Amino acid sequence: MNDVVVKDSNGTVLADGDSVTLIKDLKVKGTSETLKRGTLVKNIRLTSRPGEIECNTKKVKGLVLKTEFLKKA
Repeated sequence: MNDVVVKDSNGTVLADGDSVTLIKDLKVKGTSETLKRGTLVKNIRLTSRPGEIECNTKKVKGLVLKTEFLKKA
């Protein structure tokens, strides 16, 4: 069904439900929050775009992150 291959910054293939770690501090648009490097994001969801994932963090829900700033945990 989903033929798109999603890879993290190291080239590791990601799948639905994986956990990832941020490799860079990221400012979240629309909020005053900054996600710090090393933050663990659990239970990711793949999108139809190969360079993006959807996830929830403790502070921000419904977040879309670019895979170039992630590595598989």
